[in-house]
Amino acid sequence: MTTVEKPFSQGQPVVVIDEASQVYTVGTASVQTEDRTLWQRMRGATGVSVQHVEALKPLSLVVRTGEAVGVIGTNGSGKSTLMKMLTGHLPPSSGTIYATSTPIMLGVNAALVKTISGHDNITLGCLAMGMTRDEVENKRPSVIEISGLSESALRLPLKAYSSGMSSRLQFAIATSMDPEILIIDEALNTGDAQFRDRTKARIDELRAQAGCVFLVSHSLNTIRSMTNRCIWIEQGQLVMDGEPEVVTKTYWRYTKFMAQKKYKAGAQLLAATKEALIEQKIAWQMN
Repeated sequence: MTTVEKPFSQGQPVVVIDEASQVYTVGTASVQTEDRTLWQRMRGATGVSVQHVEALKPLSLVVRTGEAVGVIGTNGSGKSTLMKMLTGHLPPSSGTIYATSTPIMLGVNAALVKTISGHDNITLGCLAMGMTRDEVENKRPSVIEISGLSESALRLPLKAYSSGMSSRLQFAIATSMDPEILIIDEALNTGDAQFRDRTKARIDELRAQAGCVFLVSHSLNTIRSMTNRCIWIEQGQLVMDGEPEVVTKTYWRYTKFMAQKKYKAGAQLLAATKEALIEQKIAWQMN
């Protein structure tokens, strides 16, 4: 499982994550509080204790120009937490994150308004990202082409759109500014083959323009077809980093073990994967 050769780009660093972690502070009811009646518990916070939940353990990563990084992991593993930290919406509890420009997250920077038309959403979304009205009109044809939506659909209010149509328009608007760092979090799991082809072509174009893309998805086929590097985060830890084909295959084995309730086999695979990552990093440093 251990490899020495780095499987990804040797371009200039775009994102550097230096021992960044995230710890949430939550209030929980103590045993004594749980013994009280529901009405007593609702009346006050007496008996509430504070716990610290480590959503993401200290993680270090360097992403370079030309990389499309797939991010996988089971629900609650810390993927979305890491993406929020990258965009600056959630400051790390410890460590530091450096980026050469502000990352754009699909679905946040390109928020859609359901009561207005697709055309109006293109205008509003592009203006919100800093374009002038002339720039919006110049970009409109390419946004429409990437979205694959018909003229009749673009005249309809967004509340008439399916989730797939909305995702297409979001992606087209978010990528209209040629972002240097694009984050796509579970937004490309819908859509037909033609849209997936257009999406891949646009991601490849962004990478060629010295940018990088983070793609979070539960679809391992999407990760394999659209990325050239993959990281696996599990239980708040980075456990694997490498070729998408290799990482997704190992992750699939782990999820299969867990689904079959073969917890010991799953834990052993996870431990071996973590150990291989440590050996891999040591080998890179020595080279």
